[in-house]
Amino acid sequence: MPETAQEIASTEVWQDLQDIVVCPNCQNRVARDADGFHCTSCGGKFPIINGIPRFVGSEDYVGNFGFEWTTHAQTQLDGKDSHTSERQFREEMKINPEDMRGKMVLDAGCGMGRYAEVASRFGARVIGMDLSRAVESAHKNIGDRENVQIMQANLLKLPFPDQTFDFIYSIGVLHHTPNCEATFRGLVRLLKPGGKIVIWLYQGYNRTSYRMSDLYRKVTTKMSNNLLHKLCYVSVPLYYVEVVLNKLYLRPVAAVLRIMIPISHHPDANWRVLDTFDWYSPKYQSKHTYEEVFRWFESEGLINNSVLGSPIGVSGQKPLRS
Repeated sequence: MPETAQEIASTEVWQDLQDIVVCPNCQNRVARDADGFHCTSCGGKFPIINGIPRFVGSEDYVGNFGFEWTTHAQTQLDGKDSHTSERQFREEMKINPEDMRGKMVLDAGCGMGRYAEVASRFGARVIGMDLSRAVESAHKNIGDRENVQIMQANLLKLPFPDQTFDFIYSIGVLHHTPNCEATFRGLVRLLKPGGKIVIWLYQGYNRTSYRMSDLYRKVTTKMSNNLLHKLCYVSVPLYYVEVVLNKLYLRPVAAVLRIMIPISHHPDANWRVLDTFDWYSPKYQSKHTYEEVFRWFESEGLINNSVLGSPIGVSGQKPLRS
């Protein structure tokens, strides 16, 4: 029996989950039992552990994100001193409360829940899904909200039937999958008619700016998470070195330093370490162009496709009728 208020809330919230999930292996309906969910067709078992349904058996290729979002469980979470995630939602992704209120929303790659937290405040019923153990942090951060449901699942083996969601967003996630385009297409099938999808990907223009970091990534992606995370603390003093060089009118030297040792330049030191680790640790890191991504949207029959405030950000809508 659940003992804490959070466990009780989670139990109540998940009572109706079996009405909207399917087996990720065979796409047939699942049934609820004392331990979690099981497939009535292929016999697959999906336990609920620590209040979180697990539709995968491991983190697979995203252990770096599990490490990242448990180490920095609240660094990017909005609070009384920061509204960065909500600002990005509104200004860069062009997502407003009226887009979300009362809607069934999927956060595809929720991490520690920074954007799901905003969507829940906007009045959506949010399902936050992630392949990594970042779901542990997301559950601790927002899992006690009545309109939030966190689950661990794979974007390439989605545990939902077609036409489940009114709104889907995936911010900074799809380019870290083995096949960004295929992952996007899998999300589109989950949209209800009239539903909207918003994605944000790394941009593939100015390839020369990636040369050094791509070279370093040949090594950093093979490092242990602990070692790489410690190395990323070089971003803390290096940021101030560049600031001093610029103040001394040595901008060419600062520019060379930025090219040779690419790091995050976020003004907050914790964010710098986090963002730098986020760049150098993922196994997969694809870059894309608007021309490429718009072809994906158009080939899926999406309409009202538009460019958002931060490259590569694109939104589109599924027609009411095919």
